Amino acid sequence: MINYIIDQTTIERLRALINGVQRIVITCHKSPDGDALGSTLALCHVLRRLGKEATVVTPDMAPKSLEFIPGLRDLVVFTRQELRAKHILNDAQLIFCLDFNSLHRIDRLGELVAPLKAKRVLIDHHLNPEDIFDVVISHPEVSSTCELVFRVLLQLGMLQFIDRQTASCLYVGMTTDTGGFAYSCDSPEFYEIMSLIMRRRIDRVFLYNKAMNTFSADSLRLQGYAISQKMQLFPEQGASLIALTKEELERYNYSRGDTESLVNKPLAIPGIYWSVFLREDADKIKVSCRSQGSFSVSDICARYFNGGGHENAAGGDFIGTMDEAVAKFHQVLADLFPDVPAQPVEQQSQQDNNNENEIE
Repeated sequence: MINYIIDQTTIERLRALINGVQRIVITCHKSPDGDALGSTLALCHVLRRLGKEATVVTPDMAPKSLEFIPGLRDLVVFTRQELRAKHILNDAQLIFCLDFNSLHRIDRLGELVAPLKAKRVLIDHHLNPEDIFDVVISHPEVSSTCELVFRVLLQLGMLQFIDRQTASCLYVGMTTDTGGFAYSCDSPEFYEIMSLIMRRRIDRVFLYNKAMNTFSADSLRLQGYAISQKMQLFPEQGASLIALTKEELERYNYSRGDTESLVNKPLAIPGIYWSVFLREDADKIKVSCRSQGSFSVSDICARYFNGGGHENAAGGDFIGTMDEAVAKFHQVLADLFPDVPAQPVEQQSQQDNNNENEIE
């Protein structure tokens, strides 16, 4: 049995808002991932089946690796179709904000959404949502925004509107935001929901392989380089660091999504229970963190990298150079493990080799 975790008063208010409008916009965070795209497109499919004029407007392009998600080609991308996006937003009677908790997460779209008179509905699973939404459905304990969208539809009594296309979108989001069912999915209800999604006869093998096991040749070469040449292990602290500069990314023809699962790789190493990945973007260093067990990377991202997230999966940003970001990581190690020297295993191995050469 799936428990109703959303306050029923909130559900009824949401129902009234949906019933009282015709033109609806759904948006998600910048650099949308599988959960952001899966949840927005799933909700869009359902609203259209209800007879609504629903449109997904994203701040920027979706990664090519997710082009298989049903309905992706119908997106209105602000960076590509700015005038059209502005017109649709200005004409909207209701705006759904999915998979983000603050308007700054939608980049320049936030400046357009903030002054609009249309009601704003938040459906999200990140901590500490801003007090800027008219209806707030925020549950950080759930696996993904896709799971939360399913729960919203369940409590609205709209499961009959979840067809194969919609179920496929939900499956992709729930799969990718749990790292292929590796974390944030310990609740038995997660699998009850997945069972109901599977009954829509989705092509699970195709969707899983596309979402989790499909990479371009450049992506594989980049990840191979990152692991073989850039991965640093700190076994005394159970930590791993991978840092990639813009030059290194460009060397391997980086496209958005090429490093999506890279931060998880070091966790396969015995003794490594938290991993940090630093990627240099145009104006900042993007920080991604993953962990196992009760070690919270959300706390680290909130304190040091202007971010946050979930206990085992979090992220943030660092304004500065890559060297400064790496130094910040070493500060984290020093703060968390003050009595343990932060020397990566590669440096130790190199020192051992040098000693052997000196003996010879």
